[in-house]
Amino acid sequence: MSRSLDDFAQGKLTDLDSKGLRRRLTVTERTGAIEVLRGGRRLVSFSCNDYLNLSQHPALKQAAKDAIDRLGVGSGASRLVTGDHPLLPALEARLARLKGTEDCCVMGSGFLTNTGVIPTLMTEGDLVLADEWSHACIIVGGRLSRATQHLFRHNDLDHLRELLDQHRAGHNRCLIVTDGVFSMDGDLAPVHDMADLAQEFDAWLMTDDAHGIGVVGAGGRGSTFAGGTKAAVDLQMGTLSKAVGGYGGYLCASKAVIDLMKTRCRTLIYSTGLPPATVAAAIAALDIIEGDPEYATRPVKKAQRFTQRLGLPPAESPIVPILLGDSARTMAAQKTLEDAGYLVIGIRPPTVPEGTARLRLTFTAQHADADIDALADLIADKVLAGDEPFRASS
Repeated sequence: MSRSLDDFAQGKLTDLDSKGLRRRLTVTERTGAIEVLRGGRRLVSFSCNDYLNLSQHPALKQAAKDAIDRLGVGSGASRLVTGDHPLLPALEARLARLKGTEDCCVMGSGFLTNTGVIPTLMTEGDLVLADEWSHACIIVGGRLSRATQHLFRHNDLDHLRELLDQHRAGHNRCLIVTDGVFSMDGDLAPVHDMADLAQEFDAWLMTDDAHGIGVVGAGGRGSTFAGGTKAAVDLQMGTLSKAVGGYGGYLCASKAVIDLMKTRCRTLIYSTGLPPATVAAAIAALDIIEGDPEYATRPVKKAQRFTQRLGLPPAESPIVPILLGDSARTMAAQKTLEDAGYLVIGIRPPTVPEGTARLRLTFTAQHADADIDALADLIADKVLAGDEPFRASS
């Protein structure tokens, strides 16, 4: 083995250690809807994206078991090689119905979806405008497309218009892309206003609704439906790994766009199809989301209980950040909360910008109000003591 490779890797690790930015995986066993075992201790987790706790739901487990008995463990190859197992088109039809689109394409993950869809639509001579706080896979997808990519200031419609004024006329096609719900800050994109701008400048609008489906918008239909009416979003992308409780990604759009994805999107063509059990579980999750709209509202309500107790602006989603700025302080706060019985993960650069390290809290339908109140009080007393006002992302 090459010694220079080890030297390179160790040098990188040493540098990260010196900055307090080295990451380590920790064995954590999920033992229930909100509980985990970590280091031999029972903790109440406020760090999971399983917003509706569906990954632990008996109906999803049974659907997955039945699918394995009927269709086996794996799908065998790419969807275009082996053909679809019958659950895949059924799931795509359900997602298209939920999102109010003509069709849908299910892919291997959210990351694969964004890094495949954007380059399928955009190329040299085109323009991609992305919110600066968009998920990493959106930025990577823009780079892979070879289109000209500019980032607009977070949720800043004036800056987006300025970039459109400056650059739209010089490019063939234009894609505006943003998270629908921002994963590290929990705020929503102004998708209705963005849709108006897209129409004005003959651009296409794409939203990543990974953290919106199931918990935001009427009936958990996502950020496109926030505010009670559907925004004119051309491309609704999302994942099956958060509120839906399983794994996978999807794109909901017109039939023509979806047909194009199924014949030209590289991350679909050259990836093995989702296993039958995963697809069956997602269908069972959509049954619950569509069948119990009130249940879908609970994660945001739980988050709002927390923000109200701390005197923070009302949560817009199940995600609430507490900005601490310094990485060392953030990791010390994580340990303080863990010692008290709560799992709240600290987020550091490069996941978030320098100087914005934070505790990222997520709330689920089954979090007990008593635990929410106790955690809020603990953060006020042990983490934010002396800070005035409390610092949350805006």
